[in-house]
Amino acid sequence: MAQTEEQPEKHCWVCFATERDDRSAEWVSPCRCKGCTKWIHQSCLQRWLDEKQKGNNGGAVSCPQCGTEYHVVFPKMGPLVYFLQQVDRALSQASPFASVGVVVGTVYWSAVTYGAVTVMQVVGHKKGLYVMERADPLFLLMGLPTIPVVLVLGKMIRWEDYIVRLWQRYSYRRKLLPGNRYLPRVPADGPGSGDHLSVSRTLCGALIFPSIASLVGRLLFRQVSSNLQRTILGGIAFVLMKGVLKVYFKQQQYVMQANRQILNYPERNADRQHEGGDEDMEDSGNE
Repeated sequence: MAQTEEQPEKHCWVCFATERDDRSAEWVSPCRCKGCTKWIHQSCLQRWLDEKQKGNNGGAVSCPQCGTEYHVVFPKMGPLVYFLQQVDRALSQASPFASVGVVVGTVYWSAVTYGAVTVMQVVGHKKGLYVMERADPLFLLMGLPTIPVVLVLGKMIRWEDYIVRLWQRYSYRRKLLPGNRYLPRVPADGPGSGDHLSVSRTLCGALIFPSIASLVGRLLFRQVSSNLQRTILGGIAFVLMKGVLKVYFKQQQYVMQANRQILNYPERNADRQHEGGDEDMEDSGNE
């Protein structure tokens, strides 16, 4: 009479319990693993799946040992649950596009509002309202958002840098020390060179420019009756004053950088200090 081969005892690789510990537990062999590692409690496997999927029931999970993908079957629910599930899936797929649309719409209407405020600030509050009320709505919706765009593009024009380069080419060579033939790339590559590429600085400078132009126009051109002309003159004056100061500052940076010197290493002083330290150590040892 042939002896029947004994089946290995089941061990759950999650909780390490055996079938003798709980006779009523439900066991499952969900992968290609062999031996005692092929078995796992149904409840332990579900808990492990929840931790791996992190609430995403649609994500596939595989066995960490043999790599077999677990075949999970959900019970069939009614048509209402199926409909709600499809709606939830559609909303999840459409939410990124909807969020992009909300951001774009917010930026657009912010640009429209900024353009309207800028018009009233430049030409005057009452006159600005009058002009916008009489204008074509389509023209306002297309034209007002272009005001901050034009200001930002204008801010990106670095005309001062071209003047500094010309000044460097024809005038700075005379200010160099004798024997110094190296011309450093300053101020373009000097300390803080990333400021002119800073998005925040460019954006803030462009959007605050109408307010500064209006303020400078009121301070320097009070005799001009037109708000528009006064603001334009104030803007031109501010740009020129700022450009002159910026050119002068970069010129001084260039001269400082061009006349820098690298000192020799003080070997004699260092050797003397080192020898003096050795002598002190010897004296202390002799004592």
